[in-house]
Amino acid sequence: MSTLKTLNGNQTIAEAVRQIDPDVLAAYPITPSTAIVETIAKFKADGLITGEFVCPESEHSAMSVCIGSASAGGRVMTATASQGLALMWEMLYIAAGLRLPIIAAIVNRSLSAPINIHGDHSDTMGARDAGWIQIYSENCQEAYDNFIQAFRIAEHLDVRTPTLVGLDGFIISHSMEVIQVEDDQIVKEFVGEYQPVYPLLDTSRKFTVGPIDFTDYYFEHKRNQIEGIENAPPVIEQVGKEFGEKFGRAYGFFEEYRMDDAETCIVVMSSAAGTCKDAIDELREEGKRIGLLKPRVFRPFPDKKIAEALKNMNAVAVLDRCSSPGAFGAPLFTEIRNALYDYDQRPKVVNYVYGLGGRDIRVEHFKEVAEELDKIAGTGKVEKIYSYVNLRE
Repeated sequence: MSTLKTLNGNQTIAEAVRQIDPDVLAAYPITPSTAIVETIAKFKADGLITGEFVCPESEHSAMSVCIGSASAGGRVMTATASQGLALMWEMLYIAAGLRLPIIAAIVNRSLSAPINIHGDHSDTMGARDAGWIQIYSENCQEAYDNFIQAFRIAEHLDVRTPTLVGLDGFIISHSMEVIQVEDDQIVKEFVGEYQPVYPLLDTSRKFTVGPIDFTDYYFEHKRNQIEGIENAPPVIEQVGKEFGEKFGRAYGFFEEYRMDDAETCIVVMSSAAGTCKDAIDELREEGKRIGLLKPRVFRPFPDKKIAEALKNMNAVAVLDRCSSPGAFGAPLFTEIRNALYDYDQRPKVVNYVYGLGGRDIRVEHFKEVAEELDKIAGTGKVEKIYSYVNLRE
């Protein structure tokens, strides 16, 4: 039966790993994801997991181990953050190109320079075009639930695509929460037995993995890779629905909070959404008709579903926890604004960058954004499309 445990985000991921017990767990510790690796190592030492635990000399090597192990036919996972994910960069593309369903827990952290160990989304957003499915978590419970679902999604025969689960550094990774941990056996049954496709250890067939591929077939093979992530949306929805039926917590591509009669909307991902909900509640008490849309899945991006949810708003503010220097707005903003482009009726959309390097975003900051949305809704004019929250300038 399920039990309530007080765990932080890192321990929560490790708990899910213990229950799933992948064949290979390869990771190099880096703040703020170190405790995931430490806890897995302890589980291994205590005989609570049977999979091989490998701690190589770097994150690049960790992903290389994952690629080799997954190619051999194993269920494989890793964990990292920030510069660790950046050091994996070339290997991320190889994992996706080979359609290997590797699962990665990414404790979102800023990228240097200057050096900062706190949470923002610069790391995973920098990898947004690497071909990985990306799922984000608001709290420890969602990190646990998302990580379990990630195996079912990535390993589906129509998908076969690596998947990362993001949780904000320190804000989630080091914060203690009471979470519902499901029964070990039921989790194993939900995830199911792993069925490898073309494992290298199957000597009954002859094939190559990652050969040189010039102008003759490279294009077709990349198109085949894209097919996997394009097949993911119905699988993500089905797995989220089945998870809800099994454990009572259903998931989709995004969460809508107090959106039924909303006229303006704030869009924000991950842990900041919890603070935003408090702000929305207070604004509602003041008579403001405002709602929240919290994206959960960033890749594949659910453009049509999000556009349908936002098209009738008068004004929308999209908040990004990373910047995209030189671009017309940060990543989440550009995706959402583009999704709304073909609609004859669409809201005014503005972009705010917030929380870089772990800087707080508080209820009053969301209220400031809401006040600006009211002005835009009233005048129909946008004075500044791109701005910052809680920044000294």
